Amino acid sequence: MAQRKQRIRINHWIAAILLFTMAAIAFINVLSRYLFHFSFAATEEITINLFVWLTVVGSGIAFERGAQLGMITLYNTFSARFKKVIILFSSGLSALLFLFVDIYMIQAIHDDLTLFQATSPALDIPVWIYYIGVPILSVFVFIGIYRGASSKLDGVRS
Repeated sequence: MAQRKQRIRINHWIAAILLFTMAAIAFINVLSRYLFHFSFAATEEITINLFVWLTVVGSGIAFERGAQLGMITLYNTFSARFKKVIILFSSGLSALLFLFVDIYMIQAIHDDLTLFQATSPALDIPVWIYYIGVPILSVFVFIGIYRGASSKLDGVRS
């Protein structure tokens, strides 16, 4: 059986770096609690926001691999033509959902920059810095939706 060589793409690297950073922060925090009886409470703020970014990148990877939840039993009963329609419809709805998320996130960033100038409670970092990752990293979600839909459409036999 020939094994296909898979390339590691930038979204995989970003997910790995975010996960490593979160694990390193948590490990350092555990060590500091154990050795110095002191906890870096502000690290929770960073870890939570990195987790949100990781979720966005991971969603794109899941769309590409077809790993999101689905009703495959019902889907398998449809004809090939209707399967293509369902694939296009679900991909369009997924893209529309993330488009709305991006629009509202950009609006929140704009409001924060112009009206609120809010800062994070623990580190006093402007919160728009945490928010900006979602619309930027959602590019990988749109790419994942496209790639996943393309591979599913190629797999449907007419």
